Amino acid sequence: MSFVVVIDKKANKEIFKNSNLYQVIFAKDYIANYDHVSCEEKNLVINLCSSYRYQSMGYYVSLLAEARNQKPIPEILQILDFKSIKLIREIMNQLSNLIEKSLFSIVGSEFELSIYFGKNIALKYEKLASELFHLLKMPLFKVYFAKKITKRKTFWMIQNIEPLSLENIPVEHYDLVNSSLEEYLKLKRKYKTRRYRTHYDLAILINQNEKNPPSDPKAIKKFVEAGKNMGFKVEIIFPEDIDRLAEFDALFIRETTNVNHHTYKFSRLAETMGLVVVDDPNSILKCSNKVFLTELLDQNKIRIPKTYILFKNNYKQILESITFPCVLKKPDSAFSMGVIKATNQKEFLENIEILFKESAIVIAQEFLFTEYDWRIGILDGKPLYACKYYMAKDHWQVINWSSIKNRDGNTETLPIRKVPKSVLHTAIMASNLIGKGLYGVDLKEIKNKVYVIEINDNPNIEYGVEDKYLKDKLYETIMKYFYYRLIKNKNF
Repeated sequence: MSFVVVIDKKANKEIFKNSNLYQVIFAKDYIANYDHVSCEEKNLVINLCSSYRYQSMGYYVSLLAEARNQKPIPEILQILDFKSIKLIREIMNQLSNLIEKSLFSIVGSEFELSIYFGKNIALKYEKLASELFHLLKMPLFKVYFAKKITKRKTFWMIQNIEPLSLENIPVEHYDLVNSSLEEYLKLKRKYKTRRYRTHYDLAILINQNEKNPPSDPKAIKKFVEAGKNMGFKVEIIFPEDIDRLAEFDALFIRETTNVNHHTYKFSRLAETMGLVVVDDPNSILKCSNKVFLTELLDQNKIRIPKTYILFKNNYKQILESITFPCVLKKPDSAFSMGVIKATNQKEFLENIEILFKESAIVIAQEFLFTEYDWRIGILDGKPLYACKYYMAKDHWQVINWSSIKNRDGNTETLPIRKVPKSVLHTAIMASNLIGKGLYGVDLKEIKNKVYVIEINDNPNIEYGVEDKYLKDKLYETIMKYFYYRLIKNKNF
């Protein structure tokens, strides 16, 4: 295993001493991956960018590291956990005694603890710093404590936890940062998540206000009936019911998912509590970002349309290599929204500036026209259903959002045996790179070549469309998946 430290500011490179243990590279080089810079298969990527906010350079470093089969610290799940109040509560529950013991002698009412790979400048806080690092797996962060006084007792509480950027580290701490980094790399500590008992209650999350849900009311009714036939107690829940997750042993999300959304919070919390979850948070993370999917499919030699990862500093140079028409995509676009067709350079330049206001990275992709897209539904690594989604009338996409009358194209549902083997094989290969949940793989077939367009973690299952061939068996198969996962988890 080799080690790579990724930074995003040239001045920060001076912090690190020359070391044969790791290589320091810049975020833009890592993301662009020119000449496959530092992208060996077994890299451990230490992401020390200034910000990990959603769709920032730091966010994409960790995201792409996972797509490249590398191990980032922090992982995307851990980055998103940092925004969770529930996470802070969990830390307090696990470390309350250690916090009180460590901060007992502090006279003031507030205290800040800077942690560098599990170390603090003061040895007396080393145990607390180490335990916090093991829980959070954030390389550099600061914890803000406040003393709370009640009639019964006085105790310390965690007020906030935030990542610590390199530019905010005092010069006199540089040696500690270096030694802590090297010690961490040598030990390669690993954090293991906990699992809890589960029961036979299934929650189906829907949003009654969603205009284009993945399942219509008739399909939801079919899921409920199939679940009850399997012996589940099935209940429909809504976005405001997140605090009720402890009542269930399984969660089926039938609302359009995204990372910056309550669906991800539902999924992550449910998984942490030990529920069987579809869609699981890892699948939501990976499938909802086209930058990740592009890198993942490319690294695994699965054919995709010619694709460019663009950011503000490189798109003008790459523009010379792009042929038109091309398709511009927001990394987290869904249901054909946030996708723009540029027929020439002028349209490209007009739209790229708009997209850069929302994301540090934009996807430019070769435009491949076909009369229809294949959609192969995959469950637990096996094909479940197959559809042809035809383009909307007089439009280049399956859905024409600018039209009211002829918005959706026609659909055709087929038995799996009638799907070309190359299409089926490619869909299974692609979905297996994400996991063993429920996925919808979109593909185009052109001149005996199959291209993966997207992998969807939250595929449409609508009454009279995706179930047209299998009918009730489609719903039963998905409920059986939950059942056998629960049996396996309970070790029956």
